[in-house]
Amino acid sequence: MTSWKDQLQRDVELTAIPNRIVSLVPSQTELLHSLGLEKQVVGITRFCVHPPQWLKEKTIIGGTKNIDIDKINRLQPDLIIANKEENIKEQVEALQSIAPVYVSDVTNLPDALDMIHQIAAITGTIETGEQITYQVRKAFDAFENNHAPLLSAAYLIWRKPYMTVGGDTFIHDMLTRCKLQNVFGDELRYPQVSIEQLAAMQPSIVILSSEPYPFKQKHSEEIQAQLPGAVIVLADGEMFSWYGSRLIFAADYFRQLQIQWNRMILKP
Repeated sequence: MTSWKDQLQRDVELTAIPNRIVSLVPSQTELLHSLGLEKQVVGITRFCVHPPQWLKEKTIIGGTKNIDIDKINRLQPDLIIANKEENIKEQVEALQSIAPVYVSDVTNLPDALDMIHQIAAITGTIETGEQITYQVRKAFDAFENNHAPLLSAAYLIWRKPYMTVGGDTFIHDMLTRCKLQNVFGDELRYPQVSIEQLAAMQPSIVILSSEPYPFKQKHSEEIQAQLPGAVIVLADGEMFSWYGSRLIFAADYFRQLQIQWNRMILKP
């Protein structure tokens, strides 16, 4: 018997390296793929879109917040991977009668690196996990050492009503690493805001995420009309909110965005 602590400091007791894994979290599903656990992963959610072929090859056990517990039980997993924010507490607790449940709690980059290390250790893929964390650290160290100016920003994740991100979120941490000062950083979680509140904060940049609401160019133009002095940027939400192996690519993506918005702000 091997005992681990997840990120909620819960005991996760395993009798062996898991061979049948169910993942309830899209970014952690992608991490499992990056760790080389093709054969071990048997169930994923319908939102686990990376790698895309797994949507055809693996059993779909529902969404992140409406999982099919009976279907998971039939899969006979020996490890279930969940997340405090993504999944519903009562459902996670019910799953504990089926198999050990590892619950992550990620609000910043160090949390993400710790989660990657823990899952790699639990699944017997520690060397691959160390390679991933090394690549992420190297990429972010290089990115954060640039001399870009500090700019104010708002990040929108939803429309009707508009919703943004507070200072206790993973997205906020990513904004900070992009040298962006979140104008709603004093708020918690994902507060609703009106267009009037947004305009009153006078952000230099407004980032429109591709998920969970799929903002498009027409929405950018709509907001630009209300905030003529701001730079409006459409962004890949996965890069700002997925805290698994996608982080390998996030810093380079942020660098390109940074170049884009700095050019737009400095243009004559």
